[in-house]
Amino acid sequence: MAEVRKFSGRTIEKKAGRAELSGEPLPSARIRVGVSACLLGEPVRYDAGHKHDRYVTDVLAAHFEMVSVCPEVEAGMGTPREPVRLVRTGGEVRMRGVTSGADHTDTMRRFARRRIAALSRLGICGYILKKSSPSCGMERVRVYTSAGMPSDSTSGIFAAELLAALPHLPVEEEGRLCDAVLRESFIERVFAHHRVAGLFAGRWTMKSLVDFHTREKMLLSAHQPAAATALGRIVAGASAMPRSEVAAQYRTAFLAALAKPAVRRRHVNVLQHMLGQFRNVLDARARAALAAVIEDYRRELVPLVVPITLVRHYVDLHGIETLARQTYLEPHPRELLLRNHV
Repeated sequence: MAEVRKFSGRTIEKKAGRAELSGEPLPSARIRVGVSACLLGEPVRYDAGHKHDRYVTDVLAAHFEMVSVCPEVEAGMGTPREPVRLVRTGGEVRMRGVTSGADHTDTMRRFARRRIAALSRLGICGYILKKSSPSCGMERVRVYTSAGMPSDSTSGIFAAELLAALPHLPVEEEGRLCDAVLRESFIERVFAHHRVAGLFAGRWTMKSLVDFHTREKMLLSAHQPAAATALGRIVAGASAMPRSEVAAQYRTAFLAALAKPAVRRRHVNVLQHMLGQFRNVLDARARAALAAVIEDYRRELVPLVVPITLVRHYVDLHGIETLARQTYLEPHPRELLLRNHV
């Protein structure tokens, strides 16, 4: 019998001691994010313990459909089990049992490729990995010599397959989500991945593509202005290309642009551009006040949410439709408070 677990409206189905993709399709409005099962509090670690992360289950799960994955359990290694580590042998990194030396590398890689293909079909828009894990660690996973001495570091076996198969998927480790800038960037990218996937999921039109790009232009400019221009060229030439090529080129370039974190000076450029849009609706005093808040942000005296809130106030007050439609003003739910800390 299936055991159903819920975190803040999120449902995960488990069968026979391992996480499974539910046979029932998850609501399309929900944004699906893969996550290491131990971070959800599931007792899947080698010692039958977990690494429950409250930010994942209590905050992010209110906005995302968390898809639980434990590569070691799902690959058949069981719980509890012998711990494993990465060992460099003959120039190759292998996953081996700490005591027995049993080699799990090929089994893990075969499993990873199947599971990642299933996750891709499910339409995940991001992934949260367990740091330092020999299967799930994104980076800096310790590698040992055959004599048992620490040598260097790399990615876990499952994580390496994930990053190679889905290079534009937003991926982070739970430890790095404690950094406000990395946290905001990752979550922004997850929502962006969902938006662009939604654009091309159905029978999109040239108008829907133009509208999408128009809405995303300022957000793209905060990350990579040159990429915003390049994406504009794809849109302009779309009618002369096969539809599948347009979708592939735009999606890839869009996600690649947002993978480069927005920096303060680019945020300032976007905000100053928005300030120029108020030239005919705000008096000199109000414009000066907004300019002063943007300068305070540039000098790191206030977080990004302060100028954004004031801009949004004037946009709503004066009904400036061209700015109201910009994703930049709200690329993720305000309840997450992400821009309060950057």
